[in-house]
Amino acid sequence: MSGDANALNQAALAPYLEAHIPGFAGLSAIEKFKSGQSNPTYLLTAASGRYVLRAKPPGQLLKSAHQVDREFRVMQALAGTAVPVPRMLHLSGEVTPIGRMFYVMEFLDGRIFWDPSLPDASGNDERAAIYDAMNATLAALHDVDIEAVGLSDFGKPGSYFERQFARWTSQYRASETENIADMDRLIAWLETHMPAADGRVSLVHGDYRLDNMIFAKDEPKVIAVLDWELSTLGHPFADLAYQCMQWRLPHASGFRGLGGVDRATLGLPSEEAYVAAYCRRRGIDGIGDWTFFLAFSFFRLAAICQGVYRRALDGNASNPEKAKTYGEAVKLLAALAVDLIDKKI
Repeated sequence: MSGDANALNQAALAPYLEAHIPGFAGLSAIEKFKSGQSNPTYLLTAASGRYVLRAKPPGQLLKSAHQVDREFRVMQALAGTAVPVPRMLHLSGEVTPIGRMFYVMEFLDGRIFWDPSLPDASGNDERAAIYDAMNATLAALHDVDIEAVGLSDFGKPGSYFERQFARWTSQYRASETENIADMDRLIAWLETHMPAADGRVSLVHGDYRLDNMIFAKDEPKVIAVLDWELSTLGHPFADLAYQCMQWRLPHASGFRGLGGVDRATLGLPSEEAYVAAYCRRRGIDGIGDWTFFLAFSFFRLAAICQGVYRRALDGNASNPEKAKTYGEAVKLLAALAVDLIDKKI
């Protein structure tokens, strides 16, 4: 394990956790979760119970990326709201026994659905209920009173999409490994089709999808939304479009999308029905500029994948072998986005 950049020093970590987390005792095992490409996450087994530790990755990092302190802050702020989150237990500083910032939260025992077609569900009724619970949780997130929970300074003022476009274009260029014509075309299209700011501001998750939440073991109920690294104050439709974009991804080639899946046969909602349910829950009539929101989602995911791929080449990825496949994913995402805008122009 000594050659693994993501390995944690159990002997050094144990006394630190006992000193900083009330009741923590007897750390006996550290197991890295295989999922996740950004911030490495670990299951801690101790005499006092099970916990989850999430850390910055080792090595040189892109500016503004991997801010685990923001994840900790937003989940701590959401405690007691209608958005279920794990209980936060400790946030470290930059100087720690593992050499990087981390936080510790409670471990929740439930179900994570990795496949959006839900083959593990009990049947069509449960599949439909799982998607409805996910929809209700998203609407609840966007209805959170950001001032009441102390997050009014959690994002910058001005157009969310303009800020995000500038940020991810910059990060994409910083991690670019080859010229991809579809990405260049997509970036140019987004820049010229930017919608006017409409004043909608909410807390947004940034990576809202099925496998970033934990469901109860015995019912289709969301018990925790995870992975808040990309959360900020922004436009709520970005989260909605990002989730619907994922349903357009192929159900192959490393993607867990719903592209080509017969949703109706499985009891899954159509994109139109899902968006309509969200609009009903939030009391809005409908969503304009849907093509832009979807195309932007493809662009941002492609930029994220490019960063993962670059970290793999640099030797800093959380899951190096899987990360190397992300280079091809960037090309596929860009091609899907270009196809989308060509059909709508």
